Parts: sequence; C-alpha cells; structure tokens
Amino acid sequence: QVHLEESGGGLVQPGGSLRLSCAASARTFSRSAMGWFRQAPGKEREFVAGVSRSGGRIYYADSVKGRFTISGDNAKNTLYLQMNSLKPEDTAVYYCAASDPSSNSQSYDYWGQGTQVTVSS
Repeated sequence: QVHLEESGGGLVQPGGSLRLSCAASARTFSRSAMGWFRQAPGKEREFVAGVSRSGGRIYYADSVKGRFTISGDNAKNTLYLQMNSLKPEDTAVYYCAASDPSSNSQSYDYWGQGTQVTVSS
C-alpha cells in the first residue's frame, strides 16, 4: 500500500511563493517515480513536475519552468515543490503522485488527497 500525504497549500498573493510537501514511506520514496499534478476548477488534471525512479531525471511542464522546483529529502522521505513567482493561473488543487514501488513502471498509480493552492490579491 502506498500512502502519500501532501501539505503546504494555502492562499498567496501574485508573485509570492509556497512550498508543497509530500510525505511518503521510505520504500516509496526510494523506489518510485514521483511527481506533482494539479487540477483547476473545470479543467483536467495536468502534469506539473516529476522525478524519475532513479532520481536522475527531472521534468517540468512548460508553464512552470523557471518558477517551480521539484526536490526531495532522502532523510525525511519527502518530496517538495517550491513554487515561486506564483500567478493566478497557478490556482488549483495540487496532487502528489507515485509509481508502483514494486514494479519498473513509470506510470503514476498512487495519488495523495490533494492540497489547495490559491493565488489571489
């Protein structure tokens, strides 16, 4: 069983910053591909950023490149998403996702409950 728990969302003004956290088990953190997705009201869920199973590759959506940074803390088994220069269009529920740590699949099979990020003045 894979459990992911996000935290760190909230209300921030345009141009501000937030850091999201995703706590996972040691097994998941060390063996899974992990990433962040978001879903705005009335829109489909979209990819934001991800890191490969080995941790060697990092991917970003074009809309967040240069503003968001994905990283991890091995000691805490926690994935982060540092979000800077936030825009109103970044408003969404942000989800942490992970692949199956028991397989070589890179697909995101497990999801957290989501955390709301609202960018507004």
